[in-house]
Amino acid sequence: MNQLGKSVMIFGLAALGWSLPATAQAAEAKPKPAVEPGRVQVQHVEVRLSQVGPVVLLKVRSKAIPIFVDAIVAESIQAALTGQKPPRPLTHDLMRSVLEGFDGKVSQVVVTLKDRVFYAALTVVVRGTTKVFDSRSSDAIALAIHFKAPIIVGQDLLDSSGIELEEEKPERPETRT
Repeated sequence: MNQLGKSVMIFGLAALGWSLPATAQAAEAKPKPAVEPGRVQVQHVEVRLSQVGPVVLLKVRSKAIPIFVDAIVAESIQAALTGQKPPRPLTHDLMRSVLEGFDGKVSQVVVTLKDRVFYAALTVVVRGTTKVFDSRSSDAIALAIHFKAPIIVGQDLLDSSGIELEEEKPERPETRT
């Protein structure tokens, strides 16, 4: 990266409230417990097309929390889930590259619901400094998948907004008598 690019990136990170250590590497952030009490980790993420548009399903056990997203975010999440790379980087690909360029990563995402709107707390670690950012849930989910970071929801959110999933029954071959 040229000097101008580095300056722009450092300015951008500084605008977000980060200062980068000039010399020695900062100590690694202390790991937090995997999931706080009253919260659960999403076990599987799936993108589907519904009658009203793309929907991301956050699956935990036999329930899924549906979050409706725009087509571009759905494409980004699906690409991250399948390991495909779009011909040109999407916004989430760019953010991943920027974070990785500064030895950063998304360490976790916590999805919440307030007044029928999903929000997310996006936790980012750059050179040992941890910051939490308010985010659209869809953007945070996309970044979590890119970084293989856990997605966390409250048990109360799962209970109130989660839909029961039908058990997938194995297809039985037809028999003729």
